[in-house]
Amino acid sequence: MKRFYFQFFFCSLQKTVVILCSFSLTEMTITAAAAETTTSKETSTTAIAATTPWTAPAIFYPFGAEAGDPVILDGGDTSYFVAFSTPFTYFGRSYNSIYVNNNGLLTFNQALPEAHPYPFPTYGAEDYIAALWTELDDLGIGRYSYQEYTSGRVLTRATQDINQYFPGRGFTASWVFVATWDYALTWDLNVFNQHSGPAITVQAVLISGHGFSFILLHYGDCAGIPYPVEAGYDTIGSTDYYVIHYDQNSGYTLNLKTTTNVGVPGRWAFLVNNGTGTVIGLQIKLQSFSDLTQSENFEVVLHQIKQELVSRGLPSSVEMELRRVKKTQT
Repeated sequence: MKRFYFQFFFCSLQKTVVILCSFSLTEMTITAAAAETTTSKETSTTAIAATTPWTAPAIFYPFGAEAGDPVILDGGDTSYFVAFSTPFTYFGRSYNSIYVNNNGLLTFNQALPEAHPYPFPTYGAEDYIAALWTELDDLGIGRYSYQEYTSGRVLTRATQDINQYFPGRGFTASWVFVATWDYALTWDLNVFNQHSGPAITVQAVLISGHGFSFILLHYGDCAGIPYPVEAGYDTIGSTDYYVIHYDQNSGYTLNLKTTTNVGVPGRWAFLVNNGTGTVIGLQIKLQSFSDLTQSENFEVVLHQIKQELVSRGLPSSVEMELRRVKKTQT
């Protein structure tokens, strides 16, 4: 005769009670129970598979309540103002805050929960980062979240990612901001929680350190959207912009989950501020002004200048660019 022990847990808000019970079973009973257990186990396995929590694609940085983010359940046309502990430089402009809009858009100067995206380039007076700018709140249940990081594993991960896609800079992330939009085309909360129906999950990651700034845009499931949609970024006056996708008509079909500019499906990476630079004035004598007006000679001349400066103590890792050439009379 064998004795088996089973534990039963009863949970309440205040405490968990554990009751230990013992049962004596004959060998015959054990055999029958084992047969019944097999059937029961198969049924149980199916039930567990149906309720396994949904997880985002591996390219996504941590987000949501599990990551400690402030999470907003979308109620339509909302924006949240977030103050930064460290300024973020975006194409030469330094920002101490940002607006996380419910429509999949980040803006720096004003809240903009406008559902219909402006086509990039806008030639306007705002800097935009559009993870997926569209009328998300009318599609079903959704929530968006954000978090700022100044230490920890997220910075380590950001450092590795940026050095992989932008090598040669010796970059170290000192600041990261993550904003995520997670929606499902349903009004059933269970379907939303399990992503068991069409869903949209996108993320924008802002990364900075030592004067350099980068953004990563991540795309998971992007179900069909019957509204205009924009993905990419734009700047004040549209001096810099990039369009990942724009569709001014209803019937969005592009699967962003498979697109990339860095060889990783669903991920786009951009340099949005090229560090701090030191301008050096240099006077040199050339045989002909055409030596510098012909573009094929630029790199040769810059390389020669760099060699001379390195010999005088300039770090060899320095990068040089030709900004302006002026001809003077002597």
